[in-house]
Amino acid sequence: MGSPTEARRAARVTPAMQQYLDAKRQHRDALLFFRMGDFYEMFYEDALTAARVLELALTSRSKDSGGSPIPMCGVPCHAADGYVARLVKRGFRVAICEQVEAAGAKKSKQPLRREVVRVVSPGTLTDASYLEAKEPAFLVAVAPQAAPRPARAGNPADRVYGAALIDLSTGEFSAAEYTGESGRQALVDEVSVLRPREVIVAQDLKLSEVLPELNALQLPVTALDPWTFGFDHAREALRDQLRTTLEGSDLDGHPAATQAAGALVQYLRDTQKVDLVHVRRIVFRSRADHVLVDASTCRHLEILESAGGGRAGSLLGELDRTVTPMGGRLLRARLQRPAHALEPIQDRLDAVEELAFGGAARSKLRDTLKAVHDLERLIARVALRTAGPRDLVALRQSVAVIPRVRGLLGDCNAPLARSLLAQLDDVADVRDAIEATLVDEPPVSAHDGQCIRDGVDPALDELRSISRDAKKHIAALENAERKRTGIGSLKVRFNRVFGYYIEVSKANLHAVPDDYFRKQTVATGERYVTPALKEYEEKALGADERQLDREQELFEALRRQVAAETLRIQESARALAGLDVVAALAAAAVALNYTKPQVHAGAELEIVEGRHPVVERHCADAFVPNDLLLDDGAQQLVIVTGPNMGGKSTFLRQAALIALLAHAGSFVPAKHAKVPLVDRVFARVGAADDIARGRSTFMLEMQETAKILDAATSRSLVLLDEIGRGTATFDGLSLAWAVAEHLATSARARPKTLFATHYHELTDLADAAAGVVNYHVVAKEWNDDIIFLRRVEPGRSDRSYGIQVARLAGLPPETVQRAREILVGLESDELSRGGRPSFSGQPHAPEVQLGLFHAPPPGHARIVERLRATDVDELTPLAALALLAELKQALEAPE
Repeated sequence: MGSPTEARRAARVTPAMQQYLDAKRQHRDALLFFRMGDFYEMFYEDALTAARVLELALTSRSKDSGGSPIPMCGVPCHAADGYVARLVKRGFRVAICEQVEAAGAKKSKQPLRREVVRVVSPGTLTDASYLEAKEPAFLVAVAPQAAPRPARAGNPADRVYGAALIDLSTGEFSAAEYTGESGRQALVDEVSVLRPREVIVAQDLKLSEVLPELNALQLPVTALDPWTFGFDHAREALRDQLRTTLEGSDLDGHPAATQAAGALVQYLRDTQKVDLVHVRRIVFRSRADHVLVDASTCRHLEILESAGGGRAGSLLGELDRTVTPMGGRLLRARLQRPAHALEPIQDRLDAVEELAFGGAARSKLRDTLKAVHDLERLIARVALRTAGPRDLVALRQSVAVIPRVRGLLGDCNAPLARSLLAQLDDVADVRDAIEATLVDEPPVSAHDGQCIRDGVDPALDELRSISRDAKKHIAALENAERKRTGIGSLKVRFNRVFGYYIEVSKANLHAVPDDYFRKQTVATGERYVTPALKEYEEKALGADERQLDREQELFEALRRQVAAETLRIQESARALAGLDVVAALAAAAVALNYTKPQVHAGAELEIVEGRHPVVERHCADAFVPNDLLLDDGAQQLVIVTGPNMGGKSTFLRQAALIALLAHAGSFVPAKHAKVPLVDRVFARVGAADDIARGRSTFMLEMQETAKILDAATSRSLVLLDEIGRGTATFDGLSLAWAVAEHLATSARARPKTLFATHYHELTDLADAAAGVVNYHVVAKEWNDDIIFLRRVEPGRSDRSYGIQVARLAGLPPETVQRAREILVGLESDELSRGGRPSFSGQPHAPEVQLGLFHAPPPGHARIVERLRATDVDELTPLAALALLAELKQALEAPE
């Protein structure tokens, strides 16, 4: 039963409005686009919302049963996609209710039958015009626990998380499982990196309790009935969709992944209302398949976006030379999830090497691929029945380049290149069918007509002949009526409301013959019809309608024919994307002077004259390359010291980026690089306050560091920059020392680590722990200036040159000079008397400096005890001042 408001609305409404109310009742969570003629109309609250968001004129339609006008607004059908996309990007769901019955076929007085044919949500928006060409549009379903393997009460280590991921605009479909607390965190990392457009969960899932981090991402969440995630239902939905049994497949034995994938399929079927013929394959992803890069590391290393946002200044922005949208998405995916297996990495590198040396073939291939449209998204739109005539022509133009691609790469020997060429299918039958049926430059929509070639269909040709003769016939009829009536100004005209009519001015009404029947009075005269004109109108207008209907039928038949070959076209699209990436990486290697890395299963990371792939392209001076050696033995942890702005962070980042590029199958910015297989890359190289969630820089730093210490293995690569800087000096140094010591000595895992710090005391760790070595960034002073040489060498640095850097940054000279005076006092106190720092810069009585890793000297024991006995929460401001005076007096008193 509906609400009382709905009941009142349903009373005494028109049949068409009853259709609207029925459709709206089934899609309460969506704005309903209700097709009425050439417009999509919205009513009631939907109209108020759409008018406000889309800035549409709000009107009203008659009155409801309560006597109130019904709010209404509408958009033209031919422009609806743009309005739908705007609403979806604002977070709304839109249900499209179409007329599913032809107007000419309706005999009764009942309204045309209408049905919701599609629901568009953030994760199901597939119109290429409103998607980023080189970015995926993922929709993810999360099933927190598999029914066949329930977690024991109170034991989260047993909980299994299933996740399924699909890009409806391309048909890419995958699933994975995650177990225990580490798995839960891995799932959060995965979603954080991939940033899906929408998350699907069961209604009874308390997302804020199970996966609170997903809530923090502020992604649109859609809740489905719990039965959708039931194992048996999900398995059947998957079997039906994939047209195969799951036994023996990658999903066999993974019930949580099956639940998530099946629920995702059910959701897409319910919203798209079509057979998803472009989704016939699912890949089960294992965490071991690729190098894990979490969202924090991705952000710190600026892999996909720069710190300022956007591709410019990121690794992807510098490396991406792909010429097709699908190639761009594939390159992005490889940087997000670099391969972890030696064979595919080597195959990719060999293919890049061959094209890097084959300049002529590479250049011709890239020029040829420029003619390829987004083949993946085109065939997906065909499968979803949303492709128009221009989409099919673009598809034909894209597959037409395949024979030429084969010819250009026929001499390639690299196994990957030959494998990709073997996947290419000319789909000549599809290409020929499109070319034979559609005109070269068709309209956007088949509803506009004139998209089918002459000669394709005899019936259509006859209808077109009648339509083309209409103007001649009307002109002849007009001349004949003028002669018969003697009215020289008589005109035969047409409009959509009255059809064809004869218009006579007021001055000539006396000459109107008896067989003219008055149709309408206008300000300038009268409008009439005649039996002959009505007979022609039925013939002519009927021909126009039948012509459009016949064109639509022929186009639909062609679209079904193309959709039937979806899998063949998808294989070719993937192969073309792979070739595009190989050619783009080869072009980048040549243009940027990259070298082929040696990826191996050992432990040694050796980089000779390594460079930062982004910084070297944008720095004002010549980039200074540097060497690095990390292994599992004598150089497992490198402590890097040196001045601010000297290049420590760049040195750390370039090591990680070189390793990631090698795993992605790319050449690297170095003279020589020997890169071991790594399972994860962690980077903690700067953060900002997360004010919205009440987390300071230091809190974020500690949370990310804790995650690294917990998850890193001996196969991981860890970058830590300035750990401990967000708190007091002694606290920060203590934490930095403890973290570095843990990474160097832990019995569980000793990851290869680069540790940059301003705590020069930390360099002493190299004397205390095996496998720890010191590097420093070289800088020189010249006439009270500092010169950054950007060169990293073995050994330790004992200065940070902070005052010199501050002067370069533009601090007032008097401030810089005062800082020098204070520094002299500090150094004098520490070196000559071991006293407490003198911030006045003047000498004073010697005092004992508290040791860093020792208990306070005996002379301070009573002060320590007094502080321990004080409840600071109970102190009034006056009492606090009195306590401070007491402690100061005790400090100055001799023992």
